[in-house]
Amino acid sequence: MIFLQMFRFALGGLAANKVRSALTMLGVLIGVASVILLLAVGNGSSVAVKNSITSLGTNSLTVSSSASFGASKSGSAVKKLSLTDAKALANPAAAPDIASVAPVVTTSAAAVYGDISYTPGSIIGTYPAYFQTANEKIATGDYFTNDDVLNSRKVAVIGSTTASELFDTENPIGKSISIGGTPFTVIGVLQTKGATGFSDPDDVVIAPLPTVQNAFTGFSSISQILVQATSADTTTQAQNEITTILMGTHSITDPTKLDFRVSNQSSLLSTRESTSSTFTVLLGAVAAISLLVGGIGITNIMLVTVTERTREIGIRKALGAPKAVILGQFLTESTLLSVLGAGLGVLVGLLGAHFKVVGITPVVIPSSVFGAFGIAVAIGLFFGSYPANRAAGLRPIDALRHE
Repeated sequence: MIFLQMFRFALGGLAANKVRSALTMLGVLIGVASVILLLAVGNGSSVAVKNSITSLGTNSLTVSSSASFGASKSGSAVKKLSLTDAKALANPAAAPDIASVAPVVTTSAAAVYGDISYTPGSIIGTYPAYFQTANEKIATGDYFTNDDVLNSRKVAVIGSTTASELFDTENPIGKSISIGGTPFTVIGVLQTKGATGFSDPDDVVIAPLPTVQNAFTGFSSISQILVQATSADTTTQAQNEITTILMGTHSITDPTKLDFRVSNQSSLLSTRESTSSTFTVLLGAVAAISLLVGGIGITNIMLVTVTERTREIGIRKALGAPKAVILGQFLTESTLLSVLGAGLGVLVGLLGAHFKVVGITPVVIPSSVFGAFGIAVAIGLFFGSYPANRAAGLRPIDALRHE
C-alpha cells in the first residue's frame, strides 16, 4: 500500500513538470539507444568482414610485400613482389599443393561513359585465375581469358556498383568506357557481394594484368599475389611452399628476415576479428558516456525538484511522514525517469538497427539490450539517491520556513 502511494506521488511529481521530465528521459533514451545501436554497428561490421573473408574459401592465401607494412627486420631495402615471383609459384614441380596463382596490381582512375564520370573504388589488373581464387562470380557476360591477357586486350569486368553508377539500368555488356583516357570494352558484370562496412567489393573494375600495367602502373612490381591451394587440407603445405620459393627468388637465407608475408584466411579472420572487437568496445565506450550524461541529468532535475518542493516535504514530515517514505518517493521518481527513458531507448535502438548505418547493416547483440536497460535503471537509482537523501534529511521546521 505504501509503495503504491509512493508510486502515485512520483507519477504526480513527474506529470507536474512534463517538459522537464521529458527532456530528462530524452537524455537516458539517447544513451540507451546509442549503446544498442553503436554496439550493433560494431557487431554488424565484424559479421560483414567475417563473411567477406570466409567467402574466399579456406584454401585461399594472400602474398603481400613487407613494403606495405614498413621496412624489413634487417633494415635493408625491401624487395617488392614481381611477376617473376608469381610465375615461380605457378610451377607445379616446385609447388605441387598450389592450384592457381593470380598476380594483382591495383590503382585508381576515373571511368567515363558518355556524360557520366565516376571513380571506382579500385582498378585491378590480374589473371583469369583471380576470379576463382577471390570467389568472384559473373552475373552477366563473361570473364576475360588467358588469350586476352597474352594479347593485352582492353577488356574489363566490372562490379555491380560500378555498373550501376556508370550505366544505371542500361546493359553494360559490349559498351566502351574510358578509364584514365584508355578505352575498355565491358565484357562482364560481377554478382553483387554487398558492402562490408566502409569498403565496397562491388565497386571495382578488373582487367588483364598487362593492360593495366601498360596503361597505369608500369611493369616494375605487383601489389600482391593471390594463391589457391589444391584443398583446405593442403593450405599449410602450400604456405610452406610459397615461403620456400619466394626465399629463393628474393635471395633470402634467414627465415626471420623475410621481405614478404603470406596470410591465410584463418590469420586474416583472426586479425580482423580482433580489430572489429576493439572497434566495438570503442563504440560502446563512447555510447556509455551518453548514459553517464543522462544520469547526471537525472541528478540535476531531482535536485531542482527537491528545492521546488521543500515546503511540501516539510508539511508531509510535520504530518508524520517517515524519512523512508520521503526517500522512497524521490527514488521512485528518479527510477521512473530512467525506466521510461530506457524503455523508449531500447525501442529506438531496435528500430534504428533495421536501417544501414555508414554502409553497415547493424546486428543487435541481445546482451547489449538487457545490459543497457539494466545499467540505465541502476544509473537512475544511483544518481537519484543523493537528491532523495537530501530531501529525506530536511528538518521539518527548516522545510516549512523555506520560501
